[in-house]
This record gives sequence, structure tokens and C-alpha cells, in this order.
Amino acid sequence: MDFSTEELTQQVGRTARDFAAQFIRPHVSQWDEDQEFPHQLFKELGKLGMMGIVVPEAYGGSGLSYTEYVTIIVEISKVCGGIGLSLAAHNSLCTGHILAFGNQQQKEKYLPALASGEALGAWGLTEAGTGSDAGNMRCTAVKEGDEWVLNGTKNWITHGISGNTVVVVTRTGEPRTRNNSTAFIVERGTPGFSGGKKENKLGMRASETAEMIFDQCRIPDANRLGEVGDGFRQALTVLDGGRISIAALSLGIAKGAMEAATQYAKERHQFDQPIANFQGISFKLADMATEIAAAELLTFQAADLKNQHLPMTLQAAMAKYYASEVAVRTATEAVQIFGGYGYTKDFPVEKFYRDSKLCTIGEGTSEIQKIVIAREVLKD
Repeated sequence: MDFSTEELTQQVGRTARDFAAQFIRPHVSQWDEDQEFPHQLFKELGKLGMMGIVVPEAYGGSGLSYTEYVTIIVEISKVCGGIGLSLAAHNSLCTGHILAFGNQQQKEKYLPALASGEALGAWGLTEAGTGSDAGNMRCTAVKEGDEWVLNGTKNWITHGISGNTVVVVTRTGEPRTRNNSTAFIVERGTPGFSGGKKENKLGMRASETAEMIFDQCRIPDANRLGEVGDGFRQALTVLDGGRISIAALSLGIAKGAMEAATQYAKERHQFDQPIANFQGISFKLADMATEIAAAELLTFQAADLKNQHLPMTLQAAMAKYYASEVAVRTATEAVQIFGGYGYTKDFPVEKFYRDSKLCTIGEGTSEIQKIVIAREVLKD
């Protein structure tokens, strides 16, 4: 693994950092309070090429690597985890699925609009009763002539209401049988497809999370991604990349919380000196810095393997598991350093604290990551 930072990566990081400071930071509290999903912001991100970061230039994307992708998600998430989450879901899940498994016609039709920010992507796997139990999905697709009829509901979907282009994984076989799911692209406005309940969340409140409802929704066979029965295998591949996304999101939240705590510890005086001088505080910062550094190495290692098209299921799960837990610990200790002020909405660590918890849940809980890691370790 090359630990040097390319000039391109540095430039991309500065651009994302400047954008976050100018267009996100002034609105973070209001978006969070109102649970407002800022549609226009993502069109602006599209103008900078951040809605199609790893999409090849031939399809209107930036053609960057996963190293730059992680860098961008980190910088955005240092300011607002909700915006980082939405940007990651658009890039790695919906857009990433079409990029990885779409045919030439599908890529040419959908990727340019997604990469420019003209279209917003959503990705539907999870259901109310089938989180990790994807083999028992109730959202089905039945073939009728040259069309498929979709029926069912997907839950906890980022951009479930606002997404223009949706990739949905449905059951096309019997429950709990092998190769029983298939992925499809569904466009907003298709009869029988609608958004449902928007979730009232603890954190990540600027990122829209909602149901997607399919009621006799007919789509052409041309919208099928890959072979019939290949949906779950595709989803697992997409989730490998998605776990790198959540690791990057976690890393950004942790860094943002530590930066705020460090600055406060230098400025807050007790007993005629900065509280940073006290060992009880400085040791917290030392632990934060060490764990963040370790999480960063794991995350960029997984990204490096992704760049090389090498197996990275183990590394992605490790990065996601460790970075998400580090985000929670760092945000918790940041609130502790702020004391009573950290418990108020006047300071940023309260929001980092709330946002961080989702990282241990989304795209596979910490417990699921341990299962994945153990399976990989125990392989012959």
C-alpha cells in the first residue's frame, strides 16, 4: 500500500473542504432541526463532479479513484454527517450498482444524469421485516410477457421519496432459496411506484430516509440489471463498496468531533489554564487521535484494494466495523470534554454524537460485520 498522498487527492480534498465550509456549514443546524433535505445542494455537488466521483468520464463522471472518493466523503462528513451519508448513498449504492452491473445501454441512459446531479439515486434492499435476512424478502417481481410487475415495500431507504433513479432488489424466486432475487432500475414517475413514510430520525436528519412502495408497478425487462436470480450476489458486491463509504463517513464524523473537542479544550479555561493541560482531557484526545489514525489506515487500505479490483470483503468489513465504533467513541468523548455545553445544540459535538450511531447500524450492523470478518478469517 502506497501511503503517499497524490496531488490530485489533495486538490480534491481541498475542493470538498472549501465547498463544505461555504455551502454546508452555515446551514447545518437549520437542516438538522427542520429535517430538511437540501435538493439544490446536490445539484451544486454535481457541478463539481462529486455526484459521479468514480464514474468514468465516458459516462459524464469524474473518473476518479476510490481514494479520492473516500477523501471527499470524509471532508463533507466532518461538517455534516447527513450530507455525507446522502452523497455516499448516491455514489456507491445506486450509481455504483448500475456502473458495476448495468449493460452498455443502461449505463449510457442513466449514469450521465446521476453523475451530473440532474438525477438523484436511491437503492432499495432493506425491508421492515428483512434487514439482514435478505433471502426472505417480500418485495417481489413477477414476469408477465416482456414486463415485470413489482409489489412490496422497501424501508429505511436513503432518498426513498426524492430519488429519481432507483435500483431495487426484489425476490423473483421462492423464499430462502438460492439465487432468488433480481435487481431492477425503476424511474420516478413510473405508475405504481411511490414514496412512503419519511422517518423521524435521531441523527443524519438532513439526509432523507423513507419507504419506497411498489403497487402493481410495471417495468420493462430492459430495466433488469444482470441475470435473473443474480440480485443478491450483486448486492453483496455493492455492499462491499458501500462499507468503505460508511467507514469514510464514520471517519469524517470522528475527525469533525475531535477537531471541535481539541479546539474547545485549548480555549476553555479552568483553574487559570486551558483544560487541555489536564491529563484527564489530554488522554482522551490521545485516544481519539490514535483510534482515528487506525481507522483511517483501514479505510484507505480497503479503498486501495478496491482501486486495484482485488478482493476486499474482509478489509471493507474491518474498516466499516472499526471506523463506525471509533466514530461513536470519539463523539461520546467529545461531548464529555465539552461538559454541559456538549449537551446543547449550541455546539457541534451534540450533532456528531447523534449522527455517529447510524454508522454502526447502516449497511450491516457491527454484529454483521463481525460475522463477515469471522467468515473471511476462517476460510480454508
